[in-house]
Amino acid sequence: MKKHSKNIFFDLFFTLFIFLFALLDSVLILTQLYVDVNAQAAKISPIPAVIIISTPTPFSASTPTPSKSLMKTAEETSITPSSVEQLSQISNSIDLKNWKLTLPVGESDEPKEIFQPELSKFSLEPWFNVSSNGLRFRAGVNGVTTSGSSYPRSELREMTNSGLEKASWSSTSGLHTMFLDQAITAVPQVKKQVVAGQIHDGDDDVMVIRLEYPILYINVDGDNEQILDSEYILGKRFSVMFEVSGGQTKVFYNSSAEPVYTLDKEFSGAYFKAGAYTQSNCSKEESAPCDEGNFGEVTIYQLEVSH
Repeated sequence: MKKHSKNIFFDLFFTLFIFLFALLDSVLILTQLYVDVNAQAAKISPIPAVIIISTPTPFSASTPTPSKSLMKTAEETSITPSSVEQLSQISNSIDLKNWKLTLPVGESDEPKEIFQPELSKFSLEPWFNVSSNGLRFRAGVNGVTTSGSSYPRSELREMTNSGLEKASWSSTSGLHTMFLDQAITAVPQVKKQVVAGQIHDGDDDVMVIRLEYPILYINVDGDNEQILDSEYILGKRFSVMFEVSGGQTKVFYNSSAEPVYTLDKEFSGAYFKAGAYTQSNCSKEESAPCDEGNFGEVTIYQLEVSH
């Protein structure tokens, strides 16, 4: 009986030994497998084995947020004015209350003229129109001309009394100024000349801003007296201010502190003009088309007159 019990204890001890040995071997195998798997994963993917989880940072009042102006839709930023009245909502720099407009259309020697109050809401493609920036004036070489000129124009003439009467002032009495911020955007194909601003007296022009492409001049009584830009590029924006008083006409160019030209001359019955006065016609453009596709053009961004 004792011999049989001894064998039972031996068998239990041996079985336990075998179980522990197998368990240890399994642990070693699993450990090696884990190492091998991680090593292989490191070769395949750059993702680290350790993943760090962070909690969201609470919103702070000092944290910058996108400006509302940067989030405007295309509809909010699109401006497509169709009249001078709409333009006035965009910019207050152009007031046509004391002007009339002459266009290169109509009967021979009787071009169409637009007066106030019609002018405040008027446009006529392509001769006079409104953009988001300013007023565009165009005159084709085949356009209708006034009886006193052989050249066509899309041009403003200064008026007074809310556009009901023609302006007429003297260079020797008071102070008279006109400021123009503008660009000449097209010239005729052969005679590449456009007048983009004038002082006129009771008889004729006194002084004009004249482009004989590519040279931009101050022209006095038909003579080019002063070069403003010897290499003018079409579409280049520039400013001119006429200042008339005491029998002198001073011209300031691109906000110059001192006048770039001064004319000593007394005149009366004077008024300002602004727009596109094309200095060519079909007889001058013999080798180029005589149609509305051959034209002079000016865009005015700002126009101010004071007396």
